[in-house]
Amino acid sequence: MAREIYETKRKALKINLNPDIYGTFAEIGAGQEVARNFFEAGAASGTIAKTMSAYDMAFSDAIYGVEESGRYVSRTRLNKMLDHEFDLLTERLQGEKYKSKKFFAFADTVTTLNFTKSNEPHGWIGIRFQHEVDGPTNDIVIHVRLLDSDNRLQTKVLGILGVNLVFAAYYYAEDPQTMIESLADNLSVGSVEIDLVKVSGPIFEKANERLLNLYLIAKGFAKAAIFKPDAKAAQIKDYLYKKNIIILRTKYRQKSNPNFDLFNLAVEEFRKNTGATPEDTVVLIEVLMGNVLDENSSITDEDLNYFAERAEYLCSTGNNILVSNFRRNNHLAEFVQSFKPKHVGIATNVYNLKNIFTTHNYNKENYTNELLSYISGMFSKNVKLYAYPYLDKKKEQIVTTKNMPVSEEAKPLFDFLLQNKYIIDIENYDEKFVKTV
Repeated sequence: MAREIYETKRKALKINLNPDIYGTFAEIGAGQEVARNFFEAGAASGTIAKTMSAYDMAFSDAIYGVEESGRYVSRTRLNKMLDHEFDLLTERLQGEKYKSKKFFAFADTVTTLNFTKSNEPHGWIGIRFQHEVDGPTNDIVIHVRLLDSDNRLQTKVLGILGVNLVFAAYYYAEDPQTMIESLADNLSVGSVEIDLVKVSGPIFEKANERLLNLYLIAKGFAKAAIFKPDAKAAQIKDYLYKKNIIILRTKYRQKSNPNFDLFNLAVEEFRKNTGATPEDTVVLIEVLMGNVLDENSSITDEDLNYFAERAEYLCSTGNNILVSNFRRNNHLAEFVQSFKPKHVGIATNVYNLKNIFTTHNYNKENYTNELLSYISGMFSKNVKLYAYPYLDKKKEQIVTTKNMPVSEEAKPLFDFLLQNKYIIDIENYDEKFVKTV
């Protein structure tokens, strides 16, 4: 049976009319849009103990402490807000009146579009809540990117998101997939991207955080998720911002392990060409989800479990794992470029290049347009393809960019990319590591 989606006002009112739910709203950077929805729904005195904003940094630092990084729209700031506000609740609200209350502290720290439209609107939103009276606390934290081109629309989206999060904490927390899905209730497609969710506490004891973040991709809330070698999800921008990045692409249901031997050579070649050091380089193995999303109208639990298990296994090899929906290299390159990297390397099999530069894989009438679109999105001064060879079993020949078949109309462009080192052959490989395609 399909889930009933409540309107925002109805969600807020249902919370307000629940005599057991009581807490605080602390919002920095985008008005008090979440609290406003609860006030406008009516009966807010049944839910709201306090609302506050601390826009001036001096006030904010006096309340929550100084941020060593200097970044106020950050997960560390959000956690300090949740710590402070929930501690105040339990310290100050004592006595008979509060004995039946399940307390919560909601917080957000957000930057919306500025007057000159020169910033990147995003924010951290979280709730710490009790699922039982006098019970332990649970946390839900999400990172969002606000995509509307108007500040007023962005603040409206934030207000709806906040109501959805509070409602999800109290009514959907025991069903994590529904909890994630409900965060986008009453929001327009393309208005927000949710690229990270973190949960903790006894109510989420059985929740798989990898599955939750993969579900964000499956539902179209995010384009990709990153898992660190400890298999925990990371916020993509924080993890990749202004780093050197090299990525090995792998396919869904790839039966064998990635070709680590050739990938290690690609990493060495990347560092040699760019001067990147291990300290400022993020090495990623990508697991592609995009082809599954294309084939199915909805991704199955079996698919999600596969991706979670595959990510966990590859993390155990000591690597960072990127799960994405980018079927084409140029879409991946455009996504990574948004994090202002120093240099980007994408390691790919020469066989994939052959498909790109072969006419019969495209609509022949549109081939040149499609190829130019691919190239313009793919390459820039700091994005290179590192191509590792494959074995053509029929010809019993190792294929590199030097002997790769290329369509006649694409040959001049391909030669230009080679000559100017936008496409770089991986050298000094051992033939025993070259796999058949």
